Amino acid sequence: MAIHQTPTLKQTARVGWNNRSQTVTMPLEYRFPESVREVFIRREGESVVLTPRPTDWSGFFASGVKVSDDFMAEREPMPIQERTF
Repeated sequence: MAIHQTPTLKQTARVGWNNRSQTVTMPLEYRFPESVREVFIRREGESVVLTPRPTDWSGFFASGVKVSDDFMAEREPMPIQERTF
């Protein structure tokens, strides 16, 4: 019989305020590289998860994500747009 145990939280980060923005000072081993300028943020239950925002699509294409064969199968073709240059 498996017993589910909640992991012990050993690391903490300080939460503070800078003007009207809430700040979190993270321990060094959790910090993002200096090249990361933006992160995606989402909630998972009571947790807040930060994920670096990619600067290009190379990681997505390298992941091998594929769409199903019927992806956009029922989409009607758009009419050709007349444009003047």
